[in-house]
Amino acid sequence: MSKTPVVILFGGRSSEHEISLLSARNVLLALDRERYEPRAVSIDKQGRWRLETEAFLLAATGDPRTLRLPADSPTLPVPVYPQTEGPFAPGTVVFSTLHGTFGEDGRVQGLLDMANVAYVGSGALGSALGMDKDVAKRLLTQAEIPVVPWQTLHAPAFRADPEGVAARAAALAYPLFVKPANAGSSVGVTKVPAPHALAAALERAFRYDTKVLVEAAVNAREVECAVLGNEAPEASTLGEVVVTHKDGFYSYEAKYLDPSGAHLVIPAPLPDEVSALIRDLSVRAFQVLELSGLARVDFFVEQGTLEVYLNEVNTLPGFTAISMYPKMWEASGLSQKALVTRLIELARERHAVRSRLETSFV
Repeated sequence: MSKTPVVILFGGRSSEHEISLLSARNVLLALDRERYEPRAVSIDKQGRWRLETEAFLLAATGDPRTLRLPADSPTLPVPVYPQTEGPFAPGTVVFSTLHGTFGEDGRVQGLLDMANVAYVGSGALGSALGMDKDVAKRLLTQAEIPVVPWQTLHAPAFRADPEGVAARAAALAYPLFVKPANAGSSVGVTKVPAPHALAAALERAFRYDTKVLVEAAVNAREVECAVLGNEAPEASTLGEVVVTHKDGFYSYEAKYLDPSGAHLVIPAPLPDEVSALIRDLSVRAFQVLELSGLARVDFFVEQGTLEVYLNEVNTLPGFTAISMYPKMWEASGLSQKALVTRLIELARERHAVRSRLETSFV
């Protein structure tokens, strides 16, 4: 039986470029070699698509700040139309671990749609909706899914009247969280304890996006749920992130740089009715945002009251050796190898359905 070519696509023009390499390595290690033939393709920080070796990807370990793409890898044409040969030839499935902008936000998904290539995860629309925390919150609120109170700020208004914009943000009670609307891995996120620290936090967030969210901080536990599927998505066993890092929240440093910055508890120790609610809300959010394949849905569970708030949805969650998405499915009885296989087959199913749609009217 011939093997299905699987392009593992990683890197990207993103502040999460290095984390993407760690995720790609883990996907490669979990790939069923009896069914799939891997190909490694990177996108460098200048946006060039390049053919990489498995050996490079397997060596991508350790501190993400030290990871670099090879300088001499051959470049590839961007697949903007159907290819007859090469890495994106017919029958190929792309498993993207591109996290953040120019990868998780629908742009690459749109390119692959134009090239008629199957790919793991949500389409262009779902990817864009999941990436933009402001738009996602508006849709989730409309669907009566509870979210933390927030304000949305835009860079032009902030540059023109920083004091006025800061005053508007301060309408929410301190402490606050300031975060870019379109970023992940807690990049650019700052916890603001008091008014004197707000301006610097906004300046930092606006370095990563032209739209920024200011959210009320909740005294809460951080609980996550993994969702898997297309038309009939399923929710995993829940996990809880217990943060011990000095930042006081699940920051980039706590996730990837400080080995003792956080630890994961799976299953999350919650009452059955709260766990059931979170799993239900996860599937509902997946459907509201038009998602496919996979997503990790992050929640706050308020201390004392156990009130549940959806924090954000990640449409291409981390797949590193310490990432919650594969760990939650492992706890649910699905090995990483079986999970990667299921995701590839979901991609093929979705592509087959869309390929049958009419594209002409005569």
